[in-house]
Amino acid sequence: MARIAFIVANDFEDSEFQVPYDKLKQAGHEPIIIGVEAGKTLKGKKGAELRTEKAVKEVKAADFAALVIPGGYSPDHLRMDIGMVGFVRDFFKADKPIAAVCHAPWMLVEADIADERTVTSFPSLKTDLINAGARWVDRQVVEDGNLITSRKPDDLEAFCAAVLRQLKDGIAPRLESPLAPEATADRAPPVH
Repeated sequence: MARIAFIVANDFEDSEFQVPYDKLKQAGHEPIIIGVEAGKTLKGKKGAELRTEKAVKEVKAADFAALVIPGGYSPDHLRMDIGMVGFVRDFFKADKPIAAVCHAPWMLVEADIADERTVTSFPSLKTDLINAGARWVDRQVVEDGNLITSRKPDDLEAFCAAVLRQLKDGIAPRLESPLAPEATADRAPPVH
């Protein structure tokens, strides 16, 4: 089956790493934990520990079928590493699934790939995403082409289902129209 990159730093949201990791593994895929450094023990917000298998400088997007970015404070740490940001951008350029949950869309902003995309996130990122040119909606999961986003741990079932679907069936259609109900649900009407 497919190799899936998981990018992680300290302070990840435990369930947002573990649930997708387990679901992908159960489906026969090979999740690989990638950090800024290889062999580093990382701690989750609630005490979970994991060990990075590869450093970002040792891998490339071409090695993987998809990318998963767990939330928590991990994405805020990761977006400070230029190699990690480039790794995310390379998945986007290759039109491979990028799944970002909760605070993980920070990486989409940093990689400059949120512009003109419909996304969701933890509510505190709404303004950041809108300022980056995204259309923000409050839904369990949003699939806009190769970007898959969800809001919080409660949405992980829908999030994982979307990732598995894109791995099996290919990327979702783009939500291109700014007039589509999904894209305008949480935007203010235009000022004339």
